[in-house]
Amino acid sequence: MQNVNDIEQRMAASDFAARWKGRGYEKGETQVFWIELLRCVLGVADAERRIIFEDQVKLDNTSFIDARIPESGVLIEQKGIHINLEAKARQSDGSMLTPLEQARRYVVGLPVSQHPRYIVVCNFATFQIYDCEKQEVQLIQLEELPHEHHRLGFLIDSTKELRRKEMEVSLQAGELVGKLYDALLHQYHEPDSPDTLHSLNALCVRLVFCLYAEDAGIFGRRDMFHDYLRAHHRDARRSLKDLFRVLDTRPEERDPYMDDDLAAFPYVNGGLFADDNTVIPRLTEEILELILQRASAEFDWSKISPTIFGAVFESTLNPATRRSGGMHYTSIENIHKVTDPLFLDALRRELEDIRSVAVVRTRMQKLQAFQEKLAHLTFLDPACGSGNFLTETYLSLRRLENVVISLLNKGQGVFLLEDANPIRVSIGQFYGIEVNDFAVTVARTALWIAESQMMHETEAIVRANLDFLPLKSYVNIIEGNALRMDWESVVAKEKLHYIIGNPPFIGHQWRSKGQAEELALACKDIPKAGKLDYVCGWFCKAADYMQGTRVQAALVSTNSVCQGEAVGILWKSLFNKGVEIQFAHRSFAWTSESRDAATVHCIVVGFSCMPMNGRKRIMEASTSTEADYINGYLVDAPAVYIQARGNPLNPDMPGMSKGSQPTDGGYLLLDESERKQLINDYPEAAGLVKPFLGSRDMINGKMRYCFWLQHIAPNRYRHITPIMERLKRVSESRLKSPTASVRLAADTPMLFTQIRQPETPYLAIPEVSSENRRYVPIAFMSPDIIGSNKLYLIPNATLHMFGVMTSNVHMAWMRAVCGRLEMRYSYSPAVYNNFPWPAPPAAQLSAIEKTAQGILDARAMYPDSSLADLYDDMAMPPELRRAHQKNDKAVLQAYGFPADMTESAIVAELMKRYQQLTATR
Repeated sequence: MQNVNDIEQRMAASDFAARWKGRGYEKGETQVFWIELLRCVLGVADAERRIIFEDQVKLDNTSFIDARIPESGVLIEQKGIHINLEAKARQSDGSMLTPLEQARRYVVGLPVSQHPRYIVVCNFATFQIYDCEKQEVQLIQLEELPHEHHRLGFLIDSTKELRRKEMEVSLQAGELVGKLYDALLHQYHEPDSPDTLHSLNALCVRLVFCLYAEDAGIFGRRDMFHDYLRAHHRDARRSLKDLFRVLDTRPEERDPYMDDDLAAFPYVNGGLFADDNTVIPRLTEEILELILQRASAEFDWSKISPTIFGAVFESTLNPATRRSGGMHYTSIENIHKVTDPLFLDALRRELEDIRSVAVVRTRMQKLQAFQEKLAHLTFLDPACGSGNFLTETYLSLRRLENVVISLLNKGQGVFLLEDANPIRVSIGQFYGIEVNDFAVTVARTALWIAESQMMHETEAIVRANLDFLPLKSYVNIIEGNALRMDWESVVAKEKLHYIIGNPPFIGHQWRSKGQAEELALACKDIPKAGKLDYVCGWFCKAADYMQGTRVQAALVSTNSVCQGEAVGILWKSLFNKGVEIQFAHRSFAWTSESRDAATVHCIVVGFSCMPMNGRKRIMEASTSTEADYINGYLVDAPAVYIQARGNPLNPDMPGMSKGSQPTDGGYLLLDESERKQLINDYPEAAGLVKPFLGSRDMINGKMRYCFWLQHIAPNRYRHITPIMERLKRVSESRLKSPTASVRLAADTPMLFTQIRQPETPYLAIPEVSSENRRYVPIAFMSPDIIGSNKLYLIPNATLHMFGVMTSNVHMAWMRAVCGRLEMRYSYSPAVYNNFPWPAPPAAQLSAIEKTAQGILDARAMYPDSSLADLYDDMAMPPELRRAHQKNDKAVLQAYGFPADMTESAIVAELMKRYQQLTATR
């Protein structure tokens, strides 16, 4: 189904209403009316396939439902133009029913699975819409249609339901493949050998293709593979070998004396059955039953989504993902976050413009030119995995092409000459690079399945049979390491239009040695590239490949690529190469649909190396805003790079430092029970132990303790045996350190290696905290509480500072420029030192102090709750939430920002102020 813009729909609805005004004969015009409504107003190219007319239903006698749209759950009762929809009419059984009551009675005769969500009663002038779930009735008049057409969207809004069904079928298919894989693996003599796994993977791909081919009619008739294998089940292994060989042999080259049931299979080609070295193990009765009954007779493979199933299939049979405990696939919605703003939205708009051309001959010429344009677009996914991005893109292009084919043929069947083919878009336009050989095979197979499914849709439009086999021997999905190879060896950059994909997410601390080398190769001209995440290699390779071309790219990444230190390292270099960010999806949850996968927060960055027409776009949640410029932090602001800074930009602000670091092997630290035992045995030790606080301790309300012996005379502790024993172990631990300064500190085991404890009250900020919190919990601490090196400390901090730093303004800044540990916020002095503070007048400063105190007072109402408890968004007490809201408002006012300013707009404005502050330094 194509997207149709509002203006075009209004025009189409106006034309439709004018055509049908005052007319409508139930028996003769119902089908024309509804097909025109679906096709012309709602943009359904294959309307005849979506709606069923005169559907039989059994009541006391056989009756007929005027129309049903199964995919969207709609039942239609059509009446003539002069029928009053509120009036009751006598039925064949003598009962008096309104048209709606009549339609509701039909529902009883339908299987439960076919019960409608909506019932539409129509007399050509009025649409009476009954929502079966909400039990509500709405009316739309024909003359209102130009302005109310969107209210009929439910007639075709079946996308989510279709995708849900496709997902269910694809996951079920994955389960079947997993069972088959395990059963076959058990029959191999060396199940762990690479050769065995290679053969097993190839065998599973071939079996899946055969199962799909017989259900999709590719082999000529349904159950063809099932019947062949059932007939030869006594020698199934040999028969399967024979079949694979025949599928790879042209008819003219086959043994003329082979059995008829084998000779009936078509030539497949494509290399899928070419390797004669694939080992087939013994096929037990259990395996045959699994293939013939569960996988063939009981399951319809033609209903799978090739986009989803390709990934599910690959993860089912890939040992690494099997060990991780689930099937992985990228949701179709997330794929479209890449493809739609990169090219699909523009293509859809172009097609809509063509459809509005009034001159028929000109419109037809433009449609033909548009189809040729679709047929010449080329795509590269340089980390294609099982091909889900390529497959979904192919499906999207073919859906557009099918609309064109339908319009060119005016919705009527056409006679095709021998060898004529209305399809121009080909899987040969899609290129991929993938390091895993099995994933390469799955990607190719997924594209073939997609090609088959779309060909069936085209056949329905042109009402003619098209030849799917033999497969084309496209080898555009290449096995290789994308960061080590020249992408032009896959596709010349002069030929390419778009780079898309979802490269692997591996943080720099988790890279293998080989991956570190690959990143260094890909980012060879970028200083400090070793600090980048592995995914950055694809951004660098894409930027280098795209130089001097109009190729556009859109890649998915963890949001760490556009935060913290990475921006200055990666994006400064890319911008210097002429890269421009054309659109961006700011942070959103990217789910792999693995049953055990944690949600990863990702971004999509669309970029080019040449200025492109049109405004730039920043998308976040359900909003989309235009931008003049998108910087490396993905905000509409100048290209700034927040660097490490020794002191705050504002000289009136106190400095920030890390807390004190013990480097003690754990021997200077005590838990509560150890502290109690020590003081019980040596009461004089009470003054030698102080509370010790790290990030986790502070957030979760836990307290540890430490020996704090700075400026303490030795005679106060030298006689305390447990202390002296611990100091001895501290010394021994430090002597084993590879760091020279730590080894030197073995001479002073009574002291922390780094002492930065303030002598006054201080503000403590946890170095690491959860990304799920709206506010990073910060708090005032007494100088008697020793802050660890996992806290950042600001001595002499004021209530005003606390109010600003705990506001949504500072939190927005922090989220944009801080680093990340996995997905958690990793605060640093660079966040604080570069923060543009407001310069409010005394009245506003006083207002912030008041709201800041309100936050502290609200916390104090819950003395037994930790900061983790208080700042859990689902459990935050209402008093604390209101206090933060008042504080947020006060801080926004201090900056002169509107109360409803979005987070991205806040960051953009702060970056402009940062640029102004640093311009003179």
